[in-house]
Amino acid sequence: MKEILFEPIGVIRTPFTNPEDMPIQPVGARGVQGTVEVRPELSPGLKDLDGFSHIVLLYAFHGSQGYELLVTPFMDDVPRGVFSTRAPRRPNALGLSVVRLLAVRGATLRVEGVDILDGTPLLDIKPHVPDFDSPPAERTGWLSENARKARRLKSDDRFR
Repeated sequence: MKEILFEPIGVIRTPFTNPEDMPIQPVGARGVQGTVEVRPELSPGLKDLDGFSHIVLLYAFHGSQGYELLVTPFMDDVPRGVFSTRAPRRPNALGLSVVRLLAVRGATLRVEGVDILDGTPLLDIKPHVPDFDSPPAERTGWLSENARKARRLKSDDRFR
């Protein structure tokens, strides 16, 4: 397969300068605010984004090195296949977070519910549309009994 290269479109700023003790999902980061700084030359692409209450941030897990195919996720004590988790150490270290959009000011977005390490390279922004992005789930695998833990669990150093 051919290599795919991405150039960051901006940077995500948050209060989290260390991956330890961060929320592990946006649901655990309620009330936590941050900013998304888009490269100024790309700011025309933000037109009309302020009409959405939530956006999807796609980013690079820049604080993670390497990967393992079996990981013990934060919400469990059983090794799981990395693709059945949201662990940051993955073959392509890509992250996704749905955050509340509070304001758009020029090339800066003010957001809430960020569970992202400060200085994270931003790869893309998409509007969150529940009719498109939230189909009713029939099964949630091993997370069916563990997902609620994300509201209170914090990260540790297992995925550095």
